[in-house]
Amino acid sequence: MGCDTFAPDVNGAARFAERLAAGLVERGHDVHIVAPAASRRHGTWVEEHLGRKLTAHRLRSWRWYPHDWLRFALPWTSKANARRVLDEVKPDVVHLQSHIVIGRGLAYEAQKRGIRIVATNHVMPENIIEFTRLPRFLHHTFVSLAWKDARKSFDRAEAITTPTRRAAEFLEKATGLRGIHAISCGIDAHNYTPDFGSRTANRILFVGRVTGEKQIDVLLKAVKLLPDALDAKVEIVGGGDQFKNLQALAETLGIADRVAFLGYVTDEELRAAYTRATVFAMPSIAELQSIATMEAMASGLPVVAADAMALPHLVHDGENGFLFRPGDAQDLADKLKSVLTLPQDELDALKNASLRIVASHDIQTTIATFESLYRREQVADPVTEAAVEPATE
Repeated sequence: MGCDTFAPDVNGAARFAERLAAGLVERGHDVHIVAPAASRRHGTWVEEHLGRKLTAHRLRSWRWYPHDWLRFALPWTSKANARRVLDEVKPDVVHLQSHIVIGRGLAYEAQKRGIRIVATNHVMPENIIEFTRLPRFLHHTFVSLAWKDARKSFDRAEAITTPTRRAAEFLEKATGLRGIHAISCGIDAHNYTPDFGSRTANRILFVGRVTGEKQIDVLLKAVKLLPDALDAKVEIVGGGDQFKNLQALAETLGIADRVAFLGYVTDEELRAAYTRATVFAMPSIAELQSIATMEAMASGLPVVAADAMALPHLVHDGENGFLFRPGDAQDLADKLKSVLTLPQDELDALKNASLRIVASHDIQTTIATFESLYRREQVADPVTEAAVEPATE
């Protein structure tokens, strides 16, 4: 499995790759991860992830200083690294989790050796352009070239996947590729604990990278617009390059005493944050799926999310939460107020709907579907986006 980002990195792509790898090991597969070293130490060794042991080929890496944590392997070493690992491991299948550096080399060398390639796209060039430090007049050119580069690697794959049908359509339009599978990243819903007790406070939660495309500033501006009587508090879980800027914005808005910036937290602390929240807010405009939103739903939270990209596949307006106009702080405030002022029985109905909808995103279904792709079996995309029927008594 080739990854440009993998645990201990904290982001959706890294978390999905870790869960998939651990799940495959649990099913008896011999899994090897090729990823940048998380420090200056590089080499091949056994790592334990989610209680499962797998072989990690950690490549020499360098910090990308415009980003707060990203490390990368040098692009011109990609093919040499791929040759070494493939000739040593002799895998039955190569699964690319990224096409940018490590995936490019693995795709080229695996195709030469007749090894089956499956590729999953987690990347939108529009999301990473802010870390390139390119002048704005070059942004369009960068995005266009990035999608053309993606196609070169994906063209070598026998099967291509993305987390949602909306993301698949976006990738097909951007690259000209066809026949892309929509396979949910999946979560283990049993790891999360819904709380149906009477709420004692109004808590709004955001979980994710603290970066520009997440539009957390819109959430803070919306909180400023909420009635004081709601006494709503906000918890921001995650780190990123906008951390200090958003702390300053909270001070400027006069809501610093109502916003807690928790930074990176442990898995146990994250689950506790979900459980104690009243509503989950996702203002991002660039989600190919949003594992954090699925985790919130598995915790029985109603969700208020931007009506953008793949979020409407998870948030069914009026059923398990509400959608708001992207970038519109007033609309977000209105939707948050709607949730926070609901009677307990109506709030519980939203919570139950979140649990029903997320049930179709079970990680075991995801793992089984990828196993079928690895075996060259025909697969039907798991049903993860259909409207949910009302529960029958």
